[in-house]
Amino acid sequence: MSALICGSFAYDNIMVFPDRFRNHILPDKIHILNVSFLVPELRREFGGCAGNIAYNLKQLGGTPLPMGTVGSDFEPYARWLDQCGIDTSHLTVIEEAFTAQAFITTDLDDNQITAFHPGAMNFAHHNRVEEAVGVRIGIVAPDGREGMIEHARQFAEAGIPFIFDPGQGLPMFNGDELKEFIHLATWVTVNDYEWQLMHDRTGWSEARVLEQVEALVVTRGGEGAEVHAREGCLKVPAARVGTVLDPTGCGDAFRAGLLYGLERGIPWEVTARLAAVLGAIKVEHHGTQNHQFDLDLALQRYRESYGEVPASLG
Repeated sequence: MSALICGSFAYDNIMVFPDRFRNHILPDKIHILNVSFLVPELRREFGGCAGNIAYNLKQLGGTPLPMGTVGSDFEPYARWLDQCGIDTSHLTVIEEAFTAQAFITTDLDDNQITAFHPGAMNFAHHNRVEEAVGVRIGIVAPDGREGMIEHARQFAEAGIPFIFDPGQGLPMFNGDELKEFIHLATWVTVNDYEWQLMHDRTGWSEARVLEQVEALVVTRGGEGAEVHAREGCLKVPAARVGTVLDPTGCGDAFRAGLLYGLERGIPWEVTARLAAVLGAIKVEHHGTQNHQFDLDLALQRYRESYGEVPASLG
């Protein structure tokens, strides 16, 4: 059985400016801003929420089935997915569009200027959940606005339990739309900033959300995560991390751990800890799909952070 991962695929073009933006942006000239930054260092990474979640779930030993829309320039990414053994049968190529792309320039103070081109992501609604077979669980991750709405409804109509993970796509939706997502979903996962925004737009408390879903998971970076379930609130400490190199994609790694545990009926405490371990492994590497691990390594890291590995996991 597969985990259907509805979400974005993107290229992350990451550039480093070996100076400081503030040395080149004059405050009294903002109204006629015209700057150019020489960036000797550039790397292109495979990214996008669906791609990242699928990559981590596959590494863990799961069976991801990503669903997304990509552009005519997707061939290098497709070869990478094939190399990783990830099923690409539900990726639709939009020939007249580019794959979604982020252009990120970072200066010596770690300030960032980012431009994002959604490209083929805007056609996500061309894919339909019912086209996938053998699906046991799903997730609606950040994607094109219409695609996220349609896929949530399709999961519910098909009776497939799914996680609603609005991520950076959350600002696209108003309070009523977010309420519909929550009503349709089985679980909701957000970070602490996204939870505050969701609360502000819907007016719903954790308890009100739990009237609609089985659990609300709120991640809090280095402070760990909270699992709000009907039985109570479970606080999960962050897993141990070596050298922090790049937090980008940690949330996607965490969500892969959630999918792995939920599909197998593993208790929440164990599932959330496993998810935290995946986030810790990811943060120790640059890029979102450059880390490599397997279930044995994940269990070793689990043991180092939380002690004995429960029988339900290993």
